[in-house]
Amino acid sequence: MPRPLGKINKIDPAELKVLKNRIDIATAVIIFFIAILISRLWFLQIHSGSDYAQQSESNRIRIQDIAAPRGNILDRTGRILVTNRPQFNIVWIREDAPNPDEVIKRLSKILDEDISVLLDRIRYGADHPRYVPTRLKEDIDWRTLVYIENNHFNLPGVRIEVLPSRDYLYKDLSSHLIGYLAEINQKELQDSLFTNYEGGDQIGKSGVEKLFENYLRGEKGRKFLEVDVHGFEQRQLKLQEPLPGNDLQLTIDIELQQAAEEAMADKAGAVVAMEVNTGKLLVLCSTPPLKLEDFIGGISNKAWKALLENPFNPLINKAIQGQYPPGSTYKIITALAALTEKIVTPETVYYCSGSHTFGNRSYGCWKKGGHGAVNLHKALVESCDVYFYQVGQKLGVDTLAKYATSMGLGRQTGIVLEHEKSGLIPTSDWKLHRYRVPWQDGETLSVAIGQGFNLTTPLQICQMTVATANDGILYKPLLIDSIMNPEGDLIQKFSPTQTGKTIASPESFALVRNALIDVVNTKRGTAKVAQLENITIAGKTGTAQVVRLVHHRDLQEEDIPYKYRDHAWFTAYAPAEKPEIAVTVLVEHGMHGGSSAAPIAKTIIKKYFELKSAATKEKNSNEINIDRDTRHAPL
Repeated sequence: MPRPLGKINKIDPAELKVLKNRIDIATAVIIFFIAILISRLWFLQIHSGSDYAQQSESNRIRIQDIAAPRGNILDRTGRILVTNRPQFNIVWIREDAPNPDEVIKRLSKILDEDISVLLDRIRYGADHPRYVPTRLKEDIDWRTLVYIENNHFNLPGVRIEVLPSRDYLYKDLSSHLIGYLAEINQKELQDSLFTNYEGGDQIGKSGVEKLFENYLRGEKGRKFLEVDVHGFEQRQLKLQEPLPGNDLQLTIDIELQQAAEEAMADKAGAVVAMEVNTGKLLVLCSTPPLKLEDFIGGISNKAWKALLENPFNPLINKAIQGQYPPGSTYKIITALAALTEKIVTPETVYYCSGSHTFGNRSYGCWKKGGHGAVNLHKALVESCDVYFYQVGQKLGVDTLAKYATSMGLGRQTGIVLEHEKSGLIPTSDWKLHRYRVPWQDGETLSVAIGQGFNLTTPLQICQMTVATANDGILYKPLLIDSIMNPEGDLIQKFSPTQTGKTIASPESFALVRNALIDVVNTKRGTAKVAQLENITIAGKTGTAQVVRLVHHRDLQEEDIPYKYRDHAWFTAYAPAEKPEIAVTVLVEHGMHGGSSAAPIAKTIIKKYFELKSAATKEKNSNEINIDRDTRHAPL
C-alpha cells in the first residue's frame, strides 16, 4: 500500500549529519569562491583601477614624438651658416600593408634601391610594434616625393615622414669646424649621456654639432592620436609643439673663411686666422673640405670609402690634427731664445758659405751659394739656415724646447674642438725615453731650423705668431662667441682667456718683429710677394722637408712626385705697427712658403682690412643719419 503524500518518514540521525556536513562544505566552497571574486574585483577596480584605466587610455591613445629643429649656427656678424629645412623620408608601417612583398618590389624600383637593402631595414624594425614606422630611405628628392604622393593608393603601408634636416647655406664651407649629423647608434643609446634619445634620432658626430649637441638639439614635441581596437588612427587629440634648439654664434668671419677656402680650393692644407689681442679665431680652414650634404640621411658606403681612400685626407681637420715640421717659421723661436739667453747680439755675425760642417757631416743652406756675412736681422729676413745651425748648436736642444713650449708649441692649445694634436717638441730626455739612445748634438742643428723631430699644427704656429706680435701673451683659441635661445636672448657669453706668458724678453721680441717686417717688405725678403699697399705685414716663410730628396736632387720641382714635395708655410700678422690679425697658412707639398703660402695669407689680410673699412664706413653713415634724424626731430 503506497505511503500517503506529505508524510515525512523518520530520518536516520547519522544520514542527517552527513547531509548537513555536505551542505556546510558546499556553502563554504561557495562563500570561498565568492570571496575570491569579490577580492579580485576589489583588486581590479579599487587597488589597480587607476593603473588599468591608464593602460586602457594608453591603448586608445598613441603618442608620437615630433623631432625638434636644431639651433642655427651663425658667424661672428650674425650671418646664418647652418639652419634647417624639411627632409622627406620614406617610412613603412606594417599594420597598413596587407601585401608587403608586392609593395616592396614596386618601391625598390621607385627608390632605385636593391630589394635586399629595403628588406634589411624592415627586419631591423621587426621588433617594434606594427604601427611604428620603419624608415626605408631618407631625404628623397622632389620627383620621388611627388610620384609617391600621386601613387600612394598603390603603395599601402608606405608613408612620407617630414623631419627637420640641416641646411648648409654656404655648402661645404667650414665643414670640419661645423661637423655633421648621423643617426644615433646602439652603443650611444646605451650611454647615460643619451637617455632622452631613441633609435632613428639624429645627433652631432663631429665638430661643434657634436660638442654642443645639448644646446643645439632642442626638445621634442608630441602628437596624441586616438586609435581604434585594431590600432588604426582615428583623430588627433592634442599637439605639443617641439621647442627649437639654441643658436650657436661662432667667432669665425664667414667672408674671411670664404676667402681662405677659395684661395685653397686646389690645394690640401690649412689656414688659421686669429685676433692678436683676444685669441678669437676668424678663420679655421682645412682642405679639402667634407661634403656635408653627403652625410644627410646617412652617408653611403661608396662615399665613405672614397673619403677613406682619398690621398688628400679630407677626414682630417688639418688645422688642429695635421702635424708637420714647422720649417723656418721655427727660426722665430731660435732667434728669441738666442737673444734672451744672450747667445748672440744683434751685431753677432756668422759667415754662410752655403753649408756648415759639424762633425763628419755637412749641413746645407737652402741657398747653395750662401748668404755671406749674416747677422740676426739678415738671417731672419733671408732665412739663412747656416746662421741658425750655429746658434742652435750653442743653445742646445733643451733650451730651444723651453722657449718653444713657452710659445705654445708641443702642447694642445685648448681649442674646444675634439681630437686636437699636441705636436712634438723634442728634448734630450724625450729621445732617451722614446728611443733608448742619447741625444746627438748634430740633431740640434736640424731642430734649430724647424726640422728633425719637430712637429706642430697650423693652429699652434698661429698661436706662436700671435704671441710674437703681442709681446708674448698666449691666448686660448676662442671659437664660440655666444649661445642664444630661439628668441635671441643670451644664454652664455664666452670671453678671451689668457693661458700664459712666454719667457722671451721684450727686447728680443722687438728685434725679431723688426726683422719680420723686412721679410715681407724688402727686396731680399723671402715673402716679398705678400706686400700690401698702405698695410705693413710682418711674417716668416717656412719650407718643411717631407723626406730627404737625394733621389730627386737633379729633378725640376714640377717633376718631383707630389708626395715627396716639401710643405710650404707662411705665418704673418698685420698691421706691423699695431697688430690686429695673425694668419698662418700651410700648403701640403707646396714646396716654397714664399710662392705657395704667402699669397694666400696676403689675400686674407687684405680682405680683413677691406671688411673693416666697409664696416667703419657703414657705422659712420648710420651715425650721420641718426644725427640728422635727431636734429630734424620735433621738439
